[in-house]
Amino acid sequence: MLKGSRLRELRKNKKLTQAELGQLLGLDETTICCYEKETRNPTIETIIELMNIFAVTSDYLLGTDEIVTFVDNENNHKHVTMTKEEVAFINELKKNKMVYDILIPDTKRGMEIIKGKIG
Repeated sequence: MLKGSRLRELRKNKKLTQAELGQLLGLDETTICCYEKETRNPTIETIIELMNIFAVTSDYLLGTDEIVTFVDNENNHKHVTMTKEEVAFINELKKNKMVYDILIPDTKRGMEIIKGKIG
C-alpha cells in the first residue's frame, strides 16, 4: 500500500494541491485524497509516474526504508519491511531494558499493555 503521509509530504513540498497533482497524473482530486488517506491504492503505472514527478523510489512511496530478516528457532527466515520510524522505535525500545523485558517476551500481552495505556 502507498504510504499516504509520504505522498502528502512530497506533494506539499512541491507546492502542489491535490487537484494539481491529479491533473499531472490524469486523475481526479478525490483519487489523490484517497491515496493520501490510504483508502485506495494506485496502479503500478501511477506509482511509476509518482516516482518520476517526485524523484523518489517506489520503496519510499510504499513506506519501505529497511528490510528486516527474522530467523525463528527452526531457522526459518521471514522478511518484513519497516519504515525508518519503526526501526527508530524498536531501537529506542531496546535501550529501555525494563520496558523491553516487559513487552517482548509475550508480544500479545505487550500490545495489550500498550493499548491499555494509550486508549
